[in-house]
Amino acid sequence: MNRLLQKSLENQLFKGKTILLSGARQTGKTHLVKSIVNKYEGTYYNCETQEVKDLLESTSIVSLSRLVPKSKLVVFDEAQDIDDIGKKLKILHDEIVGLQIIATGSSSFDLLNKASEPLTGRSREHLLYPLSMQEVIDDSGIVQAKGKISDLLVFGAYPEVYHLDSIDDKKEALNNISSNYLYKDTLRYEDIKKPLVFKKLLTILALQVGSEVSLNKLSNEVNVSIQTVEKYLDILEKNFIIFSLMSFSRNISKEISKSRKYYFYDLGIRNSILNNYNQLSIRQDVGLLWENFCILERKKFNEYSRINKNLYFWRTYDQQEIDLIEEYGGNLSTFEFKYNGDKAKFPKIFSETYQGSTFKLINQKNVFDLMNE
Repeated sequence: MNRLLQKSLENQLFKGKTILLSGARQTGKTHLVKSIVNKYEGTYYNCETQEVKDLLESTSIVSLSRLVPKSKLVVFDEAQDIDDIGKKLKILHDEIVGLQIIATGSSSFDLLNKASEPLTGRSREHLLYPLSMQEVIDDSGIVQAKGKISDLLVFGAYPEVYHLDSIDDKKEALNNISSNYLYKDTLRYEDIKKPLVFKKLLTILALQVGSEVSLNKLSNEVNVSIQTVEKYLDILEKNFIIFSLMSFSRNISKEISKSRKYYFYDLGIRNSILNNYNQLSIRQDVGLLWENFCILERKKFNEYSRINKNLYFWRTYDQQEIDLIEEYGGNLSTFEFKYNGDKAKFPKIFSETYQGSTFKLINQKNVFDLMNE
């Protein structure tokens, strides 16, 4: 399957910038960069292997330059596993004229922290998500894509899971991704001392998708300090398991100004945490799944379009609310998400206070509008 991000990455090749590609494991980063390597006759290094680690042990330009192919396109996959990777990428970038580096990592905590500072002004950052609706349309056509939405709400959009036919195979693949990658990889970051607490926190977040989260309440529920909860939430975000929206507030005294909502980068992972793969017709959380799905699709669209929008939710103390606000270029675009609903009311106090803002209801009928500016 072709990935939307490939064209964007190819457009940035050989323009003097190192490309840093982040994304959760199993989202297809390796397949993507290998496609680029094959197309441009570059060289690929898997930085998880000891052989590559040995080759990258030195910071000597003489040693490092031996890794560069004649095409001068080189990929370091899972680059965060290399000690001093930022310094080594900087040396290669600065010393070898015309070299194009692509470095990938499964954690922004590791790759971007280690590489971004040494590469300040020398890099471009990209994020690869699980499959987007546009990629599903490109793969199967618009009619079939619409028929796959219910499946995406339950089993998510990891490429491996998407391409499996049987429900049992999808469940097994998701459980494998959760146990072998999500937990194992995430728990090793920052030397997490209480893995059971970490898993309990994830379960609570999975149950509370789209709800405002109280750090104090989370702290009481998992019986650790607020500081530990904040640390674990930060690690989950930096490992592309969850993302958050802040509340939007500027002018109205009734607006809630200090609150967050958490969503999952993949609904299959969310459902695997709860071990709930029931069909939509018998689920009580369809509205929450739809909200998560739609917000996630907007994030994918904005990322792949390279549109840097600020995303928020909005609510007042008297329960008026908006699911998603996009702030860009001084303009506010607002969205309400209803899986089955045909009607939604734009809160009058919002439209009057923030004049010129737009409002749109997204349901099953017009879901592809999420892929328009």
